This record gives sequence, structure tokens and C-alpha cells, in this order.
Amino acid sequence: MGRTKLAAKNITFGYVGQLATALMSFILRTIFIARLSRNLLGVNDLYSNILSLLSMAELGIGTALNFSLYAPVARKDTEKVKSYMQMYRKAYHTIAIVVAVIGLALTPFLKYFVKKPGEITVRDMTLYYLIFLFNTVSTYFVSYKYSLVNAEQKNYIQTNINTITKIITVFFQIIILLVIPNLYLYLLADAAVQLIQKLFVNNYLNRLYPYLTDKNVTPLSTEEHSEIWRKTRALVLHKVGDVARLQTDTLIISSFIEVGMAAVVGNYTMVTGTIANFVNIIFNSVISGFGNLIATESKKKQFKTFKVYRFFASWVYGFSACGFFILLQPLIYLWIVQKYGPDWMLGNLAVYLFLTDYYFKGDRIVLSNYKTAAGVFEQDKYLALIQGIVNLVLSIVLVQKIGLAGIYVGTVVSGLIANITKPIIIYKVCFDKSSISYFADSAKYIITEAATILVLYLLGTVIMKNITILSFALMIVIVTVVFNAVFLIIYHKTEEYEYLKGIVLRKLGKA
Repeated sequence: MGRTKLAAKNITFGYVGQLATALMSFILRTIFIARLSRNLLGVNDLYSNILSLLSMAELGIGTALNFSLYAPVARKDTEKVKSYMQMYRKAYHTIAIVVAVIGLALTPFLKYFVKKPGEITVRDMTLYYLIFLFNTVSTYFVSYKYSLVNAEQKNYIQTNINTITKIITVFFQIIILLVIPNLYLYLLADAAVQLIQKLFVNNYLNRLYPYLTDKNVTPLSTEEHSEIWRKTRALVLHKVGDVARLQTDTLIISSFIEVGMAAVVGNYTMVTGTIANFVNIIFNSVISGFGNLIATESKKKQFKTFKVYRFFASWVYGFSACGFFILLQPLIYLWIVQKYGPDWMLGNLAVYLFLTDYYFKGDRIVLSNYKTAAGVFEQDKYLALIQGIVNLVLSIVLVQKIGLAGIYVGTVVSGLIANITKPIIIYKVCFDKSSISYFADSAKYIITEAATILVLYLLGTVIMKNITILSFALMIVIVTVVFNAVFLIIYHKTEEYEYLKGIVLRKLGKA
């Protein structure tokens, strides 16, 4: 099966899975808000964030090894794949132990991360956290095997397993919240289902790739070991910086404002994260395809493909960002605020800064994915670290001066550093080209999107003067039609658009 067909299959299953999990998550969070307290929801979101921080222990080893697998998988070199997977297994088992030790060491300090906990005792804080920690640590004993699935561009296998697990978990959690609203039972249901899933995955992937259980494995050569650890050393800095920039907002909110505010922010991030996951399915599904493309095609072909995906990312992320700028606050109002009060709504300044970061994060998604597939880790190894430091300093200083908006100022500023530097590095290293054309395209896309958002925003203040389901639905239609019409009119003669149109027409013809 070719790159395009595999990518299409990954995208299709990805969308089905994301649609199912998004719907279930929305229902689950709505019931959680109704049946348990805002502080408990904040603690739930905070601990998810802390465990994401602990995943820093992985330090890019998985990314480096995934990159190393592309070539032997493409050559069908089973012996070499076995060698890499053996190394991957040992590394991830070590990581599991490190995460467990660091996680346990953090337990005495949990009370300092939870400001204004209300009815939640320190004992409860600790036990809730230990359940989260168990889920995270146990994941490392199985997750490394997915690297082989993804290197073969069969991401849909992992997607389907995760979707089924999520549906089963949410089903039991909803029943618990409706019958016996108790956070312990809620978390233990998740832990039990996930444990069963991990046992199943381990057995299933061993049957799918029986050579993974072979004891006769040739160790990697010194040169191959050195290559992986060289990339990993560079990725350590990327990982630390990314965690400091992307995974600390909830922790800062809970520590400096209050844990209940983490729950309010969590509602916004769940909505934007759900849409971002839908969008990212397209782009993340082609990472392994990019790896194969880089291994087999010319730089001219690579550059052409890159430009097409970059154009598509700007269109799709621009559209979703536009929708959020106009519709996110009304959606939160209809979903939660209308019933539970204004304490569940954020100020406009914080929301608009948050959405600005959302757009620019999407703008660099293709850059990040292509860089990962190409194994370009060392050239900008200090960049993410600089971003992380800038984000932490600005966020911690400004949150004490202007509140929540200050945290997102730090997020936006630190993110823009990558939007400026990554294109320069990738164009030089991967394509031997100047990045001037990239920034020229960026300026065109941003001006188009900003002007469209402004017009639609002014229109929305009239149509949604009174926020109702009808006016909200009407605005969804207007945003969809106007934004996409503007993009189509302006860019329909570009080479990138013609390439995308050709793919769509071929798919429709086959259908």
C-alpha cells in the first residue's frame, strides 16, 4: 500500500476515533461539572498536566528511535528492526522506573501546587495523584511497541485501540458519576480499563510482529548506538524546552491563581484541543509518510510536497482559529455559563491570547512534523530550551501582575520564537533554499485570515447580540461559508491549491 493510501487510511480511522472520543469526552465533562465540584475537576486537570510534565523523562528517545526505524522498515530488514526494538524496550523500561521515582518524590509537594483546594484534603490529593501516576508508569511497558506500527505507516492500529479504550472508559465513568459521584471510583475505572488495554496491546502486537519475542537479537553496532544517542542528546533540550513552554500553564494557574480556575481553563482547552486533534490527524498521519518520502525521493519532490501541506495547514488552522475567535465564548456560554454562572467564563483578553497561540502553533505544525521525519534535531537543539525559559519567566512574572492573560502572553511570545527560527533552519538544512518565500507566504495567510476574522467578528456582534442556539448555528454557517470562500477566491490559482484539488478529484473519482 502506497504512502497516500496509508495516510488516507490513517486519517479516516483517526477521524472516526476522534469523533467518537470527542463526543464521549464532552458528555463526560458536562456530567462531571454537574455531579462533582469545580475544585475536583481542577485537580483532575492539574494531575493530568503534572503527569504530562513527568513524561519529560522520555527525553526524545522515542522520537530518535522512530526516525531510526524508517529506513530498516522501508528495506524490510527484520533483523535490524529487532535490534532497534530491543534497544527501545530497554530504554522505555528504564524510563518507567525513572518516572515512578520522580513521581513518588513529588507527592509531599502536591499541596503547594493546589491553591484554594476547598473540600479536598491532602490525603485525597495524594491518593488521586497516585492513581494517575500508576496509569502513566504502566504505559511505558507497552507503548514502545507502537513505534513499529507507526514506522510502517499503520497509525490507524493505535488509533482504533485508543478509541475503543476511551469509549469503554467513558461509559463506565459516566455510570459512576450518575449513580455514585465519587472521584476515587471515577479514576479507578479509568485505571482498570487502561490496564486491561495494555495487556491486550502487548499480546496483540506480539502476535502481529512475532519476531518481537525473539531472543536471538543482534545488538546495534557502536556507530548505530552513537547515532541514536547523538540525536537523543539534541532532543533532550527540545523536550525540556517544549515541556516548559507547553505543559506548565495549568500548573502555574493552579499554583498562582486557584485550582478551580484550572477547571475553567480546561473547558476551553477541551474544545480547542478537540478541534486541534481533528486537524492534527491529517498532519500527524503523514509524518511516517514524510519519513518514507525523504528516504526515497528527491529534494525537489520533498519541497513541493512540503509546500502543499504547509498551504493546507494554513487554510485549515486559519479556518478553525477564525471559528474560535468568533464562536468560542458563545459556545462556552451556551454549554456551561448559562446554567452554572459567569464564574465558568474567562475574560476576552485571555481567550484571544490563547487563540493567537493556537493559530501560530498550527502554523508551525508542518515544520515540526517534517523536521521530526527528517531527523533534524541538532541544528535547533537550544531553541526549545530558550522558548521554555522565556515562557516560564514571562508567565510567572505577568500572572502576578495581570492574572491569567499574563500566562498566555508568555505562551504567545515564546511560541513566536519558533515560528521565526524553524523555517530558516528547515529550508537551509532540508531544501538548500532561502526561507524568504516561507515568510512571504506567512504574511499573505495572516493578513487574509486577520481581515476575515475582523469582518466576521463585527458581523457576529450583530447576529449574536442575544446568544441563542439559533443565532449560534447561523453564525457557524456564515463563518464556514465566508472564510472558505475568501481563501478559495484568493488562492485558487496557486500551485498548492491545484495539487490539493487534484488529490480530492482523484479520490472522488475512485469513490
